[in-house]
Parts: sequence; C-alpha cells; structure tokens
Amino acid sequence: MTISLYFVRHGQTYLNKYHRIQGAIDSPLTDKGIADAVAAGKRLSQIKFDAAYSSDTSRAIKTGQLILKENPAAIKDPVPTGAFRELNFGYYEGEDDVKTWHTIGGPIGINSFHGLIAEFGIEKAEDMIAAADPYKDAESGETFWKRLKPAIDQVVADADDGDKILLATHGTLIRNVVAKFSDIPVDVSTKNGSVTKVNWDGKSYSVEYFNNVSEDL
Repeated sequence: MTISLYFVRHGQTYLNKYHRIQGAIDSPLTDKGIADAVAAGKRLSQIKFDAAYSSDTSRAIKTGQLILKENPAAIKDPVPTGAFRELNFGYYEGEDDVKTWHTIGGPIGINSFHGLIAEFGIEKAEDMIAAADPYKDAESGETFWKRLKPAIDQVVADADDGDKILLATHGTLIRNVVAKFSDIPVDVSTKNGSVTKVNWDGKSYSVEYFNNVSEDL
C-alpha cells in the first residue's frame, strides 16, 4: 500500500518579500509568488492528483488553485483546512524577522530561526518562540503537532491505495512533518513553491524528498 502526499510551500507573499514573520496572519502572493506556484504546477503536471487540500489562508488556497490549473486532474480547488495553517507565532506575527530572531535567540548568541533549529531541533525552537511571547498566543511545538498530525492522518484515512494527494501549505509546517517522519535536517528555509513528498505505507510515514525545486519529482 502506498499513498503519496505532495506538500508544496505556497508562493512568495508580500510579507515574505518584506522579511516579516508570517504564520497565522495572511498576505497575498506577489507576482513572483504566482510564478512560484505556476512553476510548481508545471513540475507536478505529470502527477495526476486524486485529491487536493490547502490551509485556509488565501496564499495557500491560491497556490493550490494555480498548481491544479496545470494538472490533468479534474479538481479545480483544494479543500481549505484550518489544521494545515502555519504555526502561530503569536506576538511576533508581522514583526521584522531579523529583529524577532535577535530578540528570541540573541541572548544565547543565535540570531536566526535556522540557527535555533540547528542547535535545539524544530520543536524546541518553537517552544522558545512560545515562551518568549508575552501574550502567550504563540503555539508550542507540541500544540502545533497536536493540531497538524490528526489532519494528516484524516487525509490518509480518506484516501485509497495508490492515491496521490496535493497539500498546499507552509514552510514551518513542512519542516515539522519532515522532522517527525525522517532524519533529514530541517535547518534550511523551505523554498517558496518547493515540493516535499511523504509516503504512507499503511503502517508508517516516510519522507522521499524535501524542499525539491528540480524537475525530478
């Protein structure tokens, strides 16, 4: 038994362009972001999707729609799913990213999200964000995974053997999936429009590739 999940990070948004923290909040795709999504769709066009999902943010929905437009499947729109929304960064939503990571990691000499992940792992890095949030709205690593994992399991439960499923989602979400299901390092940015393939064999998940922007999918 094999069910294949194709996680695609949304195309570039205006908040990405301006180097702002973007998790639960939303912003539209830029022209480059539209091109990112179309390019992902073209790279995936030889894979006929049997189902498609996205988070409930406009950036992920639009990315899913643009990918599906390039696909031979009859599906036109992904199913918006709140559980596939990005990590909530709480107080730091919309903040300058350099300032944010300096605030959270600077006291221990680490000034980037990548650095925190490399040093502590992604779940602990997310816990540090939540601990630093004065309003306690940011999700911890455990809270985020408890929201996300059942939704992935439900997608698989609703699928048939051999199905290929599109999930248009978010960078930190994809890093969490890869960290949970493999030993692949996730201390690199998930590229806009990149594809990460996860397989379910009836017993467990495995990651076939992560952050792929090549034609070889």
